[in-house]
Amino acid sequence: MEEKMQKLKLGVLEDDRPVKLTIELPAGVHRDLVAYAHALSQELNQPAPDPAKLISPMVARFMATDRVFPERRKTQSAPTVRD
Repeated sequence: MEEKMQKLKLGVLEDDRPVKLTIELPAGVHRDLVAYAHALSQELNQPAPDPAKLISPMVARFMATDRVFPERRKTQSAPTVRD
């Protein structure tokens, strides 16, 4: 019996107007991002994306699947964002 390969949570990355952030990641997290980029490139049959480009869709996916966040977001006032 052929085993069906499960898909990664991220798919094609959207090209959106970015907001620049500077962050520090533990080395292990960076290694995992590089490995994820490689796995994604194999799954989509495309060149590997820059690992830094994975952070935004990963955070967005995390927030979208957090069951508590939408309720808290509705009840809290939005923080001010500086451009």
